[in-house]
Amino acid sequence: MKIKSQLPDVNFSEHAGVRYLHLGSEWVQGSMRLDSPFDIHLEYVQRMMAWLLLMDLKTMTGRQCMQLGLGAGSLTKFCFKKMKLKTTAIEINPQVVAACRLWFKVPNDTKLLSVILGDAEEVVAHELWRGKIDALQVDLYDQEAAAPVLDSHDFYKNCRSLLTEDGVMIVNLFGKDSHFDKSLSKIKEIFEGGAVWCFKPTKEGNTVVMAQRACIEITKESLMERAEGIRSEYGLPAHKWLKVLSQT
Repeated sequence: MKIKSQLPDVNFSEHAGVRYLHLGSEWVQGSMRLDSPFDIHLEYVQRMMAWLLLMDLKTMTGRQCMQLGLGAGSLTKFCFKKMKLKTTAIEINPQVVAACRLWFKVPNDTKLLSVILGDAEEVVAHELWRGKIDALQVDLYDQEAAAPVLDSHDFYKNCRSLLTEDGVMIVNLFGKDSHFDKSLSKIKEIFEGGAVWCFKPTKEGNTVVMAQRACIEITKESLMERAEGIRSEYGLPAHKWLKVLSQT
């Protein structure tokens, strides 16, 4: 685990009604609209909810999701506040946890919400959550935002072990030094027997990848029906996702 002295300071900025989280640099690590703090602001973060396309919305009750990397808490808040799901967030930097509670309206822990200070690499290797997570959202970057902090075969293998039979891992592979093809190859190797889906990059360069533990066949018509349900139920632009999402 990183020692605390190596972790960057956390600060925020505001512009045009939006608050941005920074880790000691100009790179944006998350955001929140001040007038709608529990909605998801950034496009790529919205796309990290696309696991909903791969599950029957009628089966959401009792589902469990986990975020590796808290950021500004957008996914954590949405899953907990909007969807009422059991939600666990793992964050290594205590300043980020404090900032999210002070500046980004992440609620205090409840029976359904746990924000845990810890190393994601150690957490995914632990047996505690094995086979229990339906949606694993991975967004792990340092202050330079150069490449994913964790991107090894062993890491993705452990991520897969956390998933339920129809569970989905969804990863942000943005990074100016990120080797997307190599990362995607690792994910496809680990999730052999499942299915891997890729979004086209956002204009900021975020490329979101989804990996299903099991290959569950889904028709184009079902995807369109689910997209409309997601838009209606949760206000997410899921109909737009289908235009830039494909199975690899």
